[in-house]
Amino acid sequence: MSVSTIPVICYYNGQIVRTKTDVEYEGSETCIAPLKIPVECTFQQLIDMIYSKTTIDKRRFKLLLICKYSLRNGNRFQPFPVRDDSSVREMLDLVNTTTIEEIEPYIKVVRVKAQLNQSVGGHVDLFVRDHYNVAQSDYGCGPSTGGVPDTGPYGDDEDSADEEGNDEYDEDVNDECAGDDEDVDVDGHASSFRTFNHVLENEEGIYVSAQAPSCDVSNHPDDETLDESSPVNYHLPPTPQFQHVENLDNAVASCWTPWVQRTTGYSSGEFVIGQVFNSKSDLQEAAKIYSITAHQEYVVVASSKKLLVLRCKKAEECHCPWKLRAMVVKDTSLFVINKYTGPHTCVNPCLNRDHHQLDSKLVASHIKALIKAQFTLSTAAIQASVMEKWGYQISYKKALDGKHKAIRQLFGDFFQSYIELPRLFLATEQSNPGSIVIWKTLEINMPNTEILQRVFWSFKPSIEGFQHCRPVISIDGTHLYGKYKGKLLIAMGSDGNNQLFPLAFAITEGENTDSWGWFLACIRNTVTQRMGICVISDRHPGIMATMSDPHLGWAAPSAYHRICMRHVASNFMTRFKDNILKNLVCIAALASTECKFNKHMNTIGRINPEALQWLETVPLQLWALSHDGGRRYGLMTTNISEVFNSVLKGARSLPITALVQLTFFRLNGYFVARRELGANRLASAEWFTSYVDAQIQARVVKAGSMEIVLYDHVQGLFHVKSRRGRTHRLNLHEKKCICGKTLIYGFPCSHMISACQHRCVDFRLFVEGYYTTQSYYDT
Repeated sequence: MSVSTIPVICYYNGQIVRTKTDVEYEGSETCIAPLKIPVECTFQQLIDMIYSKTTIDKRRFKLLLICKYSLRNGNRFQPFPVRDDSSVREMLDLVNTTTIEEIEPYIKVVRVKAQLNQSVGGHVDLFVRDHYNVAQSDYGCGPSTGGVPDTGPYGDDEDSADEEGNDEYDEDVNDECAGDDEDVDVDGHASSFRTFNHVLENEEGIYVSAQAPSCDVSNHPDDETLDESSPVNYHLPPTPQFQHVENLDNAVASCWTPWVQRTTGYSSGEFVIGQVFNSKSDLQEAAKIYSITAHQEYVVVASSKKLLVLRCKKAEECHCPWKLRAMVVKDTSLFVINKYTGPHTCVNPCLNRDHHQLDSKLVASHIKALIKAQFTLSTAAIQASVMEKWGYQISYKKALDGKHKAIRQLFGDFFQSYIELPRLFLATEQSNPGSIVIWKTLEINMPNTEILQRVFWSFKPSIEGFQHCRPVISIDGTHLYGKYKGKLLIAMGSDGNNQLFPLAFAITEGENTDSWGWFLACIRNTVTQRMGICVISDRHPGIMATMSDPHLGWAAPSAYHRICMRHVASNFMTRFKDNILKNLVCIAALASTECKFNKHMNTIGRINPEALQWLETVPLQLWALSHDGGRRYGLMTTNISEVFNSVLKGARSLPITALVQLTFFRLNGYFVARRELGANRLASAEWFTSYVDAQIQARVVKAGSMEIVLYDHVQGLFHVKSRRGRTHRLNLHEKKCICGKTLIYGFPCSHMISACQHRCVDFRLFVEGYYTTQSYYDT
């Protein structure tokens, strides 16, 4: 019995990927469209059926079909384009000639662009970028060093797409072009201060046209060399403004002249003779984007300061005529295309995983705006962004190299940043009098040269504002991941709204007793001399030794050391590896009364006596809230410093000047937001910060259900009975309650509020001054 229909499963919404032995279809949103195709189906009927089944808009998109074709050995497949009635019959015949039961064509959806009804003569105005040399500020990060010279066209390095294949031009580039702006992204010269401050948010572009009588505009150039002295007249109309750097690439791609007839079937446009580019680098980038969009590759035949010649990579294999030749306009940096043959006549039936012209330089240009907005941009996110824009899966190494180049272009060179660091801090001290910068350097046998060992800094607003914060600081250290390693030490306070308050920073060679002692000594000598201050940290030996040294000003009663509860629990877990016991340790640490604390400790002792002995070796006042004496204001962890560490996470891989500037701008943002919020609350006659207001309101509601069962108004003693029947004793004169929460947090508990309401006493008198709106505004 003859078969009238053949089952076909079409794949769409994905990417065709070609490997050495197979053709695959990949994508997270890949869909299938099962069809039953008549054996006498034509190509147009097949296309109409696919449009109908997939609901793809035929007015906006056209379909390219690729089918897997099995080779003789049966283990290898090659792409088979389906483009006419004959190829449709061959595809359907695979059911009879092979063992497969279902045909699986892959669909590539191509957006249809509007065609021009008449040919475009002469040349076209091309929208290109206009770079402006930005003067390096006295306190900015230094620029990236000179451009990278090109080498051979078939090198193994992924950036070899820009490399030369002629030794003469190699010498020309190395001798004449070293450090020349044409191979350097001029954006890299902008100081990182301007980058962080977003002064240069708008990129500008210009329309440039060329009227050159001597230029051949026939699109059939000969081999004669363009005379460099030939006049090229160009005018610069008003420059349109753009908000994002990435829009410039799209603008360049969208302004190429579309051809009426496209032999390759791609929707990209073509270059034309007479097109002018602001620089050689702009022309190179445009050529890369063109090749990637057309899924073709080229090689560099010649490249120098004055000349760029490109030809199709398959010129010899497929006799493809594609070739581009451009020369510099005399006494300018402009490059003009004087010879061009296109488009490509070689055909690629499917996409490869990567593209030779999609190098790390182009990746860097693409992601600069993303890096500026998010320093923590991951390599995987870069790969995904490139895939979304160009449809190619670049390697991890290429994405990482592109990220590093983008960072250098935005924030300067790592080595140069150390040279610029003293000028940056000098400018900071001059613009913010009262800010503190302390250096520690190592002398070497070179005149006027020292090696940076440590630097400490604290800004004046932090120093003054901390006087109005709770007397608690949290200290922590974190790694630097840039070219030069080290440690970033941070001291954070906490304001009356329970928000972090950046206080001081230092970059040191590492975490040790000497570096921690130096950092804390800088804080004590130059930032704050408040007595009774509480310092929360982990159990690093350097910190423990410094806090116990009576000569450094951090021993009791000048200061009180407390340990992060989470680090104690982590050390406990490392020793005993028991989650139940670990949770009990945290519950005991958070207990507000000694009675509750002892109850939980006894439970731990019954389960594991050795664990109880281990906990008792750590002084209870260091980690237990019930034994704290109200020093830590309920702050049990170093989260406030670790949160700021996470804010700086991406910046820790930046040059040192960029890191310092980020601390400045983060602090500036915090202070502006605080002042605005504080001013609004003062204008609204709000007595306390929003954090304390919410806490007190909840406790007022709770106090309404309590009962005063006994009191002595002379001594100020009260017995308050809660809804659960528990009785709490408190003393209004001494501002103490047996629950311990008033002492711990610095504002009244619900029992004390109930007693105040009973005696018509203003409970706001029991709130410490750090929580007032005025103190918050003063920070």
